[in-house]
Amino acid sequence: MKYKAEVNVMPLKALLDPQGKAVEARLHDMGVKAAGAVRVGKHITLEVEASDEKQAAMTVEKACKELLHNPIMESYEYKLEKA
Repeated sequence: MKYKAEVNVMPLKALLDPQGKAVEARLHDMGVKAAGAVRVGKHITLEVEASDEKQAAMTVEKACKELLHNPIMESYEYKLEKA
């Protein structure tokens, strides 16, 4: 069975996000003064072939922990659904 995973990887809240600060500054330059606390991360989608949802979740967890995020600087969360 195929599952689709939507993974969001974000900088840890305790760390400075220079890319987010640059985007926020540019938004303010453009006149979008209401925007604040901008954080920039990654959105990754992938399909997983697995016998059940538990196996698919284990595969996604492994991908996140070993490749898709840097645990020193980033956190991740994902949503899993049947494809």
